[in-house]
Parts: sequence; structure tokens; C-alpha cells
Amino acid sequence: MPESNAVTMAKKKKSKREYVWLECSECSQRNYRTEISVAEGTPKLELKKYCKTERKRTAHKIRRK
Repeated sequence: MPESNAVTMAKKKKSKREYVWLECSECSQRNYRTEISVAEGTPKLELKKYCKTERKRTAHKIRRK
């Protein structure tokens, strides 16, 4: 009778991530979608990204739909 060498495969960890929109602070248009980590104590994200309607780099903040 052959021995059973059961190999357990590595499981993916369920990371707490969420999709959010980045909204231009000047024209309020949602230009970008990104995935962020949802952990307690995470600071609010604000990035300088290019806005097509303003045609310049502006601050974009997180907005959830």
C-alpha cells in the first residue's frame, strides 16, 4: 500500500483592501480609481495627479461611491 504524502498548498491571505475613486479637489471630477488598504489608523490619502478638465496637476482626495 503506497504512503499518502498529502501536500498542503499555501492559501492566499484575505487582505482588507478596497477600491476607491480619487476626486479632483478643484473640479470635483473623479478621474482615477485605485485600491487601498483598509486598516485602522491609516491616514487619508491625498495625491497630486493630472486632471484632464483642469489640464494641470491638482490634489486628488479619496471618495467612496
